[in-house]
Amino acid sequence: MDYAHFLFYRKNTTGGDIAISKELRINEEIRAKEIRVIGADGDQVGILSPREALLLAQQAGLDLVEVAPQAKPPVCRIMDYGKYKFQQSKREKEARKKQKTINVKEVKLRLGIEEHDFEVKARNAIRFLSNGDRVKVTIMFRGREISHSNLGLILCERFSERVKDFGVVDKKPSVEGRNMIMHLSPKQDKKQ
Repeated sequence: MDYAHFLFYRKNTTGGDIAISKELRINEEIRAKEIRVIGADGDQVGILSPREALLLAQQAGLDLVEVAPQAKPPVCRIMDYGKYKFQQSKREKEARKKQKTINVKEVKLRLGIEEHDFEVKARNAIRFLSNGDRVKVTIMFRGREISHSNLGLILCERFSERVKDFGVVDKKPSVEGRNMIMHLSPKQDKKQ
């Protein structure tokens, strides 16, 4: 099996990683001694040599495409390869459209937050949750405030109580370094 023909590389759009995708062999790239051929109408033609199968495909004005290289003998189909690739890319595009990306928005609080500021942060969190995003609530401790982490827990409970109509606690408050972090996710009935 020729590795260069079997795999091709393309840049991943999300961050530069290299993704490996399967590329089908067509026409002269098929190297098996015998192949099982499926006609353009979906009927089995039989087991032929690649040269005979390619002749059949050329007479029909189509391509010979290896669809199952692992089978014994490999299975090839007579089809319009360009039309097949176009339809496949349309299906992938439709699947991407239907995907919902979940964003995580962050709301930062301090222990000595005033009531008005607390309400502003809560309203922002409610807006994020209403849009279907998850919310990461971060309570930042300065200096010796970290020794009063119980006050941070009380603030987290107060915050989750304020937004309970729009979101639920996904991850309970936990101390990570000098911060206390809690995750909220939107309620399912509010998203629909």
